[in-house]
Amino acid sequence: MSKVPEITAEVIAVFPDRVKISVDDIAAFSDGKSIKVGSYLRITDTEDCALIAIIENFCIEVTSNFERRHIIEALPLGIIKEGRFIRGGDTLTIPPTGVAPATEDDIRMIFADSVAPEKKFEFCSLVSNSSIPVPVDGNRFFNKHIAVVGSTGSGKSHTITKIIQNAVAAKAGNFSLNNSHVVIFDIHSEYKTAFPNANFLDVASLHLPYWLLNSEELEEVLLDTGERDNYNQSSVFRNLITENKRMHNPGMTSVFYDSPLKFNIHQVLNALYNIKNETINAKNEMRYMIVDPSYSLLADGKTDTSHGLQLTTEERLNKYFESRLEFHPTKSQNITNGSYADKTLDKFFTRFESKVAQQRLDFLFGSAADAATLESTLMTLMGYGETNSNVTIIDLSGVPFEVLSITVSLISRIVFEYGYHYKVLRSAAGETVNTDAPILLVYEEAHKYVPNSDLARFRASKLSIERIAKEGRKYGVTLLLSSQRPSEISETIFSQCSNFLAMRLTNSNDQRYVSRLLPDTLGNLCEKLPTLGAGEALLIGEAVVMPSLVQIATCFPVPSSNDIPYFELWKEEWKNVHFEAIKKAWLKI
Repeated sequence: MSKVPEITAEVIAVFPDRVKISVDDIAAFSDGKSIKVGSYLRITDTEDCALIAIIENFCIEVTSNFERRHIIEALPLGIIKEGRFIRGGDTLTIPPTGVAPATEDDIRMIFADSVAPEKKFEFCSLVSNSSIPVPVDGNRFFNKHIAVVGSTGSGKSHTITKIIQNAVAAKAGNFSLNNSHVVIFDIHSEYKTAFPNANFLDVASLHLPYWLLNSEELEEVLLDTGERDNYNQSSVFRNLITENKRMHNPGMTSVFYDSPLKFNIHQVLNALYNIKNETINAKNEMRYMIVDPSYSLLADGKTDTSHGLQLTTEERLNKYFESRLEFHPTKSQNITNGSYADKTLDKFFTRFESKVAQQRLDFLFGSAADAATLESTLMTLMGYGETNSNVTIIDLSGVPFEVLSITVSLISRIVFEYGYHYKVLRSAAGETVNTDAPILLVYEEAHKYVPNSDLARFRASKLSIERIAKEGRKYGVTLLLSSQRPSEISETIFSQCSNFLAMRLTNSNDQRYVSRLLPDTLGNLCEKLPTLGAGEALLIGEAVVMPSLVQIATCFPVPSSNDIPYFELWKEEWKNVHFEAIKKAWLKI
């Protein structure tokens, strides 16, 4: 009877960051199961301790006797000792006594007890074994910034939807609505179908009063780049807004250009019109030559234009705010032009007036701005109203491109400042938790409004979101960034993320960028990024026990981001398109 050859698999080299294993017969070693990059191995030692490692790569070597053997390189992840998985593999003794594929029980043990039950949050399973869920620590996942990156079609929208759906559904008691608060910046109008009960705000229902804009945002909307650098125009603009805020808020002791206080932008336009057209008494610059029939009529019926109205600076501005005035024309030796007769304000005024009058900017400058309050705006953005909602969707698809970053900037900034002032309020009351209503801000296609660029039109949004990235965690405001071009996102923002879901990335620049910023050493696992299937991701960060290749669970309802079946549609009979209806929708007729 012939002797059955012994199947051997042994560790032949141990390095600080990897283990090299020689296998004589890969089929016998795997016991008929699939062994591939990403599979788990169990390496035992003399102390009845098992090291768990994940396969990074393998190759075939031919010995001097022309025998073939498989060489596997694996990344040590941690040890199983006394029935518990411990991250890190420094306690493995040399030489190890055996190598085998990790059993399902071994793998399940890694994840099952990695998170306390009250903190466990699940939305995915292992790619190599879909029956094994991969939980994350919900606190560490949501109170640290998250990045979801992947090429178009990799499943980013479905991943974000599944995460939010599961978060909204999680409850610690018997009640209908939990305390989650999520704001989604939806640039492609995808998420309404996924969250039918969401607080949905599009360009028709979104009201962001212009008086909440700070200095950067106001000047980015109303001043061109050259005008922001023009001292006269910028100075006049700032002064008029500050004074108008003082006039409308007489009970406030501290009023500044940046103060989120009401002012009337049409009155500011009146004052700007008057300043650019004013004339003054040649001998007394405090006398403004306003045409006013109520004063100084001579016997012959002609208006006395030699003196004009003598007004203090405050009186003058208050009168200028009221209406657009008529001034006496210049007259040799009697009446001269005002300070801005050089026409430096003319183009600015024309552009300013045009912007405020644009119907497509009604969500900023419309009549609703007069009725809005700071608290009503915050309540709307956070889902408070007649019907409370966990999710607020800001549909940006109809927002004009020139004010897209400003819209995102304003919402982000006031939500952050809400978190800051709520912390101050709670701290004064002796509360130990900064906020009891933390918020997640979801930025779909984040590279479109916080790019790695110094262009002036992105300055306000970058400042707002970078501040949240650096400080928001302290005030209960965190970010979830989604992008198909991570290399184009502001590095200041992206580098603050502590949890990553890296899906299929085909661009080599994006692959290198993500690999450089990932906080864990993943070796060759990052090289799988271009070959991941739809819905597969590399999950890594502080919230998960160890880096894992995962399959995102199916979401329901789904976002409207599915690919269009071109070829199937092309094979059907010619269809008539209703161009007239499209025009009406386009022009909002």
